[in-house]
Amino acid sequence: MQFIKKYLSLIVLLISVVTILSGLTQVVAPGFVLGVIGAEVNATSAHFFGIVGMFMALFGALMVHNIYAVQTSPVTVFWCGIQKLGAFVAVSLGVFNGVFSVLAMGVAIFDLFSAGIFFFFIKTIKDT
Repeated sequence: MQFIKKYLSLIVLLISVVTILSGLTQVVAPGFVLGVIGAEVNATSAHFFGIVGMFMALFGALMVHNIYAVQTSPVTVFWCGIQKLGAFVAVSLGVFNGVFSVLAMGVAIFDLFSAGIFFFFIKTIKDT
């Protein structure tokens, strides 16, 4: 079990770092990211997309902090997993409603995968 936890922790850490970096990118260059995923870019959409990026960065940082804490909190992992699940639903609805291009489904699938990994990670925390 220690072997699985070691590599699972690394995967969770990588997902969290990607979440931080992509969130910060949305904060700094929301118009660029909106353009990449095929959304309309205007002052309002860029502003709110930047706010979403801030929360992504915060949840990613929370997970990194949690991984390096003396004791990893399953509650924190759960809520970070819920954030990832919520992001999957939100982006998928955006694609379904024509707000984002189908390219954004790559982001949604990554978030769904991440949520699954986080929820599995909870089990490894409780088993130790």
